[in-house]
Amino acid sequence: MMGIKERGFRRLPEDLSLDLLVPEDNFYRRLEERIDLSFVRELVRPLYAGGGRRSIDPVVFFKLQLVLFFEDLRSERQLMDAVADRLSLRWYVGYDRHERLPDHSSLTRIRERYGLGVFRNFFERIIGMCVEAGLVRGEELFFDATKVEADAAVDSLAPRWFVEGHLQDLFEENAGEHEAGAQADRDAEESGPEDAEHVRRLPAAGDEDLIRANSASEDWISRGGAQDRSFKGTPGRERTADTRASRTDPAATPMRWSGSARKLGYQTHYVVDGGKSRIIFSVLVTPGEVSENRPMLDLLWRTAFRWKLRPHHVTGDGKYGTIENIAAVERSGIRAYLGLHEAGGRVGFFPKSAFAYDAEEDLYLCPAGETLKALGDAEGNRRRGRIVTYRAKGSVCAACDLKPRCTTNKNGRSLRRGPGDGHIDLVRAYMETEPYRRAIRKRKVWIEPLFAEGKLWHGMRRFRTRTLEKTNTEALLIATGQNVKRLLAFGGKGPKKLVRSAALRLPAGPLPDLARRSRGAHRRKRGVSLELFNKLERIRDHYPQVGDNGLSCDLCRCMAAAAARHGRWAATT
Repeated sequence: MMGIKERGFRRLPEDLSLDLLVPEDNFYRRLEERIDLSFVRELVRPLYAGGGRRSIDPVVFFKLQLVLFFEDLRSERQLMDAVADRLSLRWYVGYDRHERLPDHSSLTRIRERYGLGVFRNFFERIIGMCVEAGLVRGEELFFDATKVEADAAVDSLAPRWFVEGHLQDLFEENAGEHEAGAQADRDAEESGPEDAEHVRRLPAAGDEDLIRANSASEDWISRGGAQDRSFKGTPGRERTADTRASRTDPAATPMRWSGSARKLGYQTHYVVDGGKSRIIFSVLVTPGEVSENRPMLDLLWRTAFRWKLRPHHVTGDGKYGTIENIAAVERSGIRAYLGLHEAGGRVGFFPKSAFAYDAEEDLYLCPAGETLKALGDAEGNRRRGRIVTYRAKGSVCAACDLKPRCTTNKNGRSLRRGPGDGHIDLVRAYMETEPYRRAIRKRKVWIEPLFAEGKLWHGMRRFRTRTLEKTNTEALLIATGQNVKRLLAFGGKGPKKLVRSAALRLPAGPLPDLARRSRGAHRRKRGVSLELFNKLERIRDHYPQVGDNGLSCDLCRCMAAAAARHGRWAATT
């Protein structure tokens, strides 16, 4: 017989605890047990007054932001509806069944009150937890960026002067009241003591010299990813963003997407650790017009100094391989495993990379084996930092079978070598090595899946907020959630290096002398003698059964395997 379910509900007992209704294996139980967010109260304490009406607990606010990430919700209104509907979310944020939840509009106001700095500090504290858990390797860094669509349409573009003037009018509606208040302050100063005269001589916010000095010391992170309008792009090519801006989101700029589609968007930049956990070290959102290579150095220096890292190499695609980036990275003692972008060459002709430079003879070898020699005072131009021109003989090029693919100049093929081309040659030498190829292959499966994860599951295809500061905040929360996922997925044994522990907090005692802690001493402490591995004669002296043609005993094979893992095996002599 078919059953019919009658709908009837009894009132729950008042003493029924919400903790009993949430399963023991619920995800948010694990999140609550593993991630302690009580530190956020100290982060935001200066933003609150000492008295007055109690606000929403900052811990509750940041827990709600993590729920927003894990549930892939697009607004605070949807977030609070989900929390009201699910007991596990109520339990996680600490609200009982009968307690009234915060209003969604309060979350928006709190986010605006905190600002970008608080969210960046929150992001870095989560990284600190990852370092404490031993999830950070720090020996290689990967750089990449992805396009994220803005919450604005291309049809909203208007002349930049009109948009900026419109925004200025919006924020100066009460200019008369502000002017009256400023006049009252000036009158009070005039009636004050003589020391007020010295106060008035201090530089004000509108002082041009002060603005110029502060602008010179700013970097991409301190500007929050804002474009420097004084930067000039390709000569003779005007950027659309310099003359037009969106009325909806002035920071979003036109970008080319798949095919011929053009949308307003941003570039989200990631710096990712090369360890198995793929911890995100730095996040920055810039307008779409900003090329990927420009913020790279600022992101690298901040990551290295903030977390006391000394990476062996950094890896990026061809968009990062500019002379400025390669030279700065190499001068700092880090190998630049960056791709090279062949720009400025003619289609159908040999690029500059097809010519090999001989530093000893100071000449180029073309694909046909002929030489291109320097013109003029090459040594003097090189000392002055000028470009040196190299040219092959016209008669040699005229008789060459490869001339149709090389040049149409009757005087012969010419090349120009600048002060930074030496670093380019060094990267080309890296390209012939297996570590470089392995790093480039690893980049594709290391950092790009993080972007795919954010776009597929966490709303990174299109920002839900507008303006550069808010989109940076949104990107920081997404990256924080991705790091939290890895913190939950991988176990931890603590930092693997003393210097990484020092980066987390100030030590109570005197600072250790890290300069004397050499790499060799660290390995000897673990019982690994590289000197022994590099001199097989000592092995033969102690173990006569080892022949001249190689290692024959199991003990020596184990020692050879250990030496190979440390990359210090020397061939037998």
